Formats: sequence, C-alpha cells, structure tokens
Amino acid sequence: MTVKVDWRASVALTGTALKYISFAMFVPLAVAVVYREDVLVFLVSLSIALGIGLLLERASDHTDLGPREALLFVTLVWGVVSLVGAVPYVLAGYGTASTLSHPINALFESVSGFTTTGATVMGEISFEQHSHALLLWRQLTQWLGGMGIIVLMVAILPELAVNGAQLVDSEAPGPELQKLTPRIAETARILWLFYFAFTLLYVLLLLVLHFVGFAPNMDVYNAVAHGFTTLPTGGFSPQADSIAAFSPAVQWVVIPFMLVAGTNFALFYYVLQGEYRSFFRNREFQAYIGAVAGLIVVLWGLLFTGAAPTLELGGTTEGVLENSLRQAAFQIGSLLNSTGYATSDFAQWDASAQIVLLFAMFIGGSAGSTGGGIKVVRWLVVLKTIRRELFTTAHPDAVKPVRLGRYVVDEDVIKAIFAFTLLYLVLFAVAAVVITLDASRVGLELSVLEAASASLATIGNIGPGFGLLGPFGSYLAFPPTSKLLMIFLMWIGRLEIIPVLVLFTGAFWKR
Repeated sequence: MTVKVDWRASVALTGTALKYISFAMFVPLAVAVVYREDVLVFLVSLSIALGIGLLLERASDHTDLGPREALLFVTLVWGVVSLVGAVPYVLAGYGTASTLSHPINALFESVSGFTTTGATVMGEISFEQHSHALLLWRQLTQWLGGMGIIVLMVAILPELAVNGAQLVDSEAPGPELQKLTPRIAETARILWLFYFAFTLLYVLLLLVLHFVGFAPNMDVYNAVAHGFTTLPTGGFSPQADSIAAFSPAVQWVVIPFMLVAGTNFALFYYVLQGEYRSFFRNREFQAYIGAVAGLIVVLWGLLFTGAAPTLELGGTTEGVLENSLRQAAFQIGSLLNSTGYATSDFAQWDASAQIVLLFAMFIGGSAGSTGGGIKVVRWLVVLKTIRRELFTTAHPDAVKPVRLGRYVVDEDVIKAIFAFTLLYLVLFAVAAVVITLDASRVGLELSVLEAASASLATIGNIGPGFGLLGPFGSYLAFPPTSKLLMIFLMWIGRLEIIPVLVLFTGAFWKR
C-alpha cells in the first residue's frame, strides 16, 4: 500500500489551530489572578499548549489540503485540542484528592467540554474543591467547541479559506452547511458573530435579573460561566445543582436561549436581511418547533397529573400549573437539543416521563445549530423517504422526489442520511452492550435504561442520563475502559461519525 495522504500538512495546520486556541487560556488565567487561585496551573498550561502548537506547525512548510488531508486535519484538531485541554485539570489536581488528577478522568472532562457533551467525572462540584479559574476553563471549552473550532479557524485564518467549505462541512452538524455568502470565510464569521451576539445578550439578561433582585446568586461570574455553556448547548455549570440553583425567573430566561441554540444559525441571517418568510417557512425549523411544543405538552400533562415525586430540587409539579409547565419546558428544551442542564432530578420521575425524555434525546437539534443528536432534518428526510417508498409500492410507475419545502433532496444526500442514521443507531446499541458488560466486570450493575442512556448521552453529546447518570450524578463510577469508550463516542459524535471512522479504512490511505 502506497500512502498518498499529505499528513504533514494536516499536522502543521493542527499546530496552527492549537496555537490560536491556546490564547483562550488567558481568560481563566485572568480569573486565576483575580481570585489568586491556580495562576501557575494556567501559566504552565498555556505555555505547554503554545509550545506544542508551534512544534506541530513545523511539520510542513505548505498547507495545501486535499479532500483527505482536510478530513485528517478536522479529526486531528479535535483530538489534539482535547488532549491539551486536559492539562489544566491534571495540573490542578496533582497532589490533591481531586478526581481529575487521573489523566483519563481529565481527558474525559476535556473531551466532554470541547464536544459540548456536558458529562462529568468531577464528583463534587464546588469552589472549595475546584478553583474559579478551573471551573471557568471547563465552561469556556464548551463555548469554543459549540459553534466549532474549524468554523472559528476558517473565520480567522486566510490560509484555510481555500479549503474552508470542505473543512466546515466535515465539522458542522447536519448534512451540509448553508452558505450565506459566496465566501465560506465570510459565512464562518457571520455564524460566529451571531453566536457571540446571542451569548452577550444572554449574559446581559442574566445580569439584569441579578441587579433587579430576581436572581440574587446570579452574579457576574455565574452569568458569564453559564453564557459560555448555554448557547453551545453544553450544560456544564459551576453549580452542583445546575440551573436548579437559581430562581424560576432565571430558568424561564434560559429556556428560549436553549431553543435558539438548537435552531439553524443560518436562519437568523435571513431575519437580519428582513426575509422573515424564509425563517418561518423553513421546514426543519417548523418540525423542530413542532417537536419541542408537542413533547412539552405531553410531559407537562404527565407532570401535572403526578409523574414526578415532590423533590428538594424542582419542587412539587402535581397540580401546580406554573412549575409543571416550567419543568416540562426546561427539560425538553435541554435534552432535545443536547444542552444537558436540569432544574429537577428527572432520574426520579416515573417511567412514562423518562420515556418522553429518552425520545427527545433521539431527535437532536437542527442542522447548523450547536445542538447534538441525529438532527431534525435527518428525521424529516427519513420519514419522507419512508412515505415515498410506501407510495411507490402502491404506484410502481410513479416518480416522486423527496422534498423539503420547495427543494428536492438529492438521492445521494438521502443515501448519506440513511447511512449516517443506521450507523449512529448501530454504534449506540453496540456501545450500550459493551458499557453494560464492562461495568459488570468491575461489579457496577447497570439497568438497561442506565446503559442505554450512557451510550446515547455520549454519542449524542447530551450529557446526563438516567439512574446514577442523572442530571445531578456523574460518570465517575465507570471503569477507565468504559470512560475511554465514551471519550471515543463523544469525539465521533461531535464530528458526526463518518469523518472519523473513514480514517480507519484502508481506502482512505491508499493512492
């Protein structure tokens, strides 16, 4: 076999991307200086990240990427950035009882952050156990990974503009990225500007609630920290009780921003241009809002009639109109698009309510959003294709294309969507079995729902599951082998599986 992939160019560009991402560590470094905690940790971490980036950059003098080099670059960037992102956790935990001092735990937390999964192995989350700077780094990794590291690099690095469309398509969630302008670099900048603007607006609204007295514990630190994890649908929180630690007013503000995060960001460009019809007539957006509204109504009815016990966090929902609606809207808004926040311990709800949440986890956000999962547009195409097959079975001579609104879906796109969906479901099922067997090997007995949710929550970048993986639980009890499998699932789930798995085929490396 003759290798015909210029891996050196991919490695060199990976170094360039890491070099720029390393500057993000100045944010937690500044916080470390303010709180006088972990200053040395972030000085060393920044130096290591910058040094590795500069070293990798020397692998090649030219950075021309072909199709295969582009795939390799995208996969390498997410792997290397996550590895380097684990360094602050290891250094901060060194010589302490912190669970993050173990490299696999640190890598799990870092990958969970950058892939916006929100699963954690931290154990106790508190400022007594972890510094303000370290917890903010944990939040910031999700913001960096939300809109996409490659999208950010295409926006700021001229040398990536030539291959920008293919690079972004390899990373962007959904079947394809919708180009807003003729130049992909300009499209990337627009998407990041929307992302930044929504984050800023969200933080300002949280601070307004704080200063008018509706959210006494939503200080500047918490507002910024949650701003870093809501728009990327990440779900990390510096508070052990997640959003349940804050007032109902805060929870009502979070809900619409979680729904915005699960919407195709390209649609907001149409709103900016005054093309409101293009926004509201988008078939995926209509299906997304319909799925959210429908599931909220179903879950609201279950909670109002007694599907949840009275809990310390979340309170009573049975017969309480506002709280049952808020809990239903929050949990559906959080889990459908993979945010992973919680305002109630839904691991203690009855089976009917949990099944509704499990169904929501399978749907996912919109293509072009920061949400995880299979994506609404894929389910639309799958359902429309099944309907077409039923029609053509009854009418063999009919020619019936699959349409999304006014657009005909290409047959190659349909095949790719079915291949992805099948592969996603197979990997989910196989991983659930492996997780069950591996946990049993070390004496950790999991129910079918717990094992399934562990697999789905990691490959779908969702975060919380059921049972011990509930919204206020963690993945700490799993053996290192299961954690490594989940790290792999989070990684391939964020990159939509195929760009990663294709690297493991012989055809990718042959001339």
